[in-house]
Amino acid sequence: MAHPTARAQESSNPAVNRSPLPDAPLPTQAGSQVDPDVPQRAGAAEISGTVLDTNGEVVEGANVTLSGPAGFNNRTVLSGNDGQFAFTALPPAVYKITVSGQGMSNFTSSPIPLRAYQAFIVPRIALAVFGGSTSITVSGSKEELAEEQVRIAVKQRVVGIFPNFYSSYDWTAPPMEARQKLQLGLRSTFDPVSFLAVAGIAGAEQYENIFPTYGSGIEGYGKRYGAALATHVSADLLSRAVYPAIFHQDPGYFYKGNGSIGSRALYAISAAVMTRDDDGRWRPNYSNVLGNFSAGAISNLYYPASDRGASLVLLNGLADTGGDAAANLVREFILKRFTSHVPKGPKVQP
Repeated sequence: MAHPTARAQESSNPAVNRSPLPDAPLPTQAGSQVDPDVPQRAGAAEISGTVLDTNGEVVEGANVTLSGPAGFNNRTVLSGNDGQFAFTALPPAVYKITVSGQGMSNFTSSPIPLRAYQAFIVPRIALAVFGGSTSITVSGSKEELAEEQVRIAVKQRVVGIFPNFYSSYDWTAPPMEARQKLQLGLRSTFDPVSFLAVAGIAGAEQYENIFPTYGSGIEGYGKRYGAALATHVSADLLSRAVYPAIFHQDPGYFYKGNGSIGSRALYAISAAVMTRDDDGRWRPNYSNVLGNFSAGAISNLYYPASDRGASLVLLNGLADTGGDAAANLVREFILKRFTSHVPKGPKVQP
């Protein structure tokens, strides 16, 4: 791959107008294209630029397409290993650049009026990454993009063991559809590690003799484990799958990643009762709150008769919602550094 052209190195100005270019034929180089139908004549101009990702790293192999006025044959080149591209020997006209990359968003420039002899450097081109080294395309359907979000999520585990499926490290991640919400909810609810967590909860209740009607010993522990498992399943499926599908809300936590500690903490806590809907707007988190309290109401079916009633619903609902707020604080400040398969170049809140 040839090094960047001298013209591209001379200035970091997004749009540089310089003249005149030599009247001699312009050399052909990697990452550039000379149209054989355009004579190498006086007045020929060029458009060049560099393709980056949102992390500032160069993107090699991005498709860069140049379109022009009626009758102009569109040209396409691949960005080089330095991220650069160039279209040379262009007649004066108004052009437009479109850039796309595998697993990345696309970019379309504003119209570029190109004059004779002008060397125009396209302003900063930054493509957002969808899940790092994934294999989706920007032309994929909403269904395909939603499926990709599930594939990204289920790879995320703290120290490679504990699920961290509902932490989204891309602020602009596309919404999941109802089927993907149910798919991820089932995957999270019945993950083997979840059963270990339920076992720990039942053990703590046994140690503290919570719900004494269950008794002690193996039988008492089995009853507590069954009740805790039923609560876990109902709360997870309702708050992360059923209600999000009904209310068209995202069940995940969007990592903020910037701002003061106080602002990030306030955001994390509020995310237990506020969430993003499928249109990108922030709304009260009906899904999570109703899911927690619905699970509390369902628990009246299997907890000891002496412990049933409105107090059980209120206790379980508030405890689960408070636990979600605490979990969000851990997600915001701790889990990212220990989570495997966090997408490359994640987009935080702008």
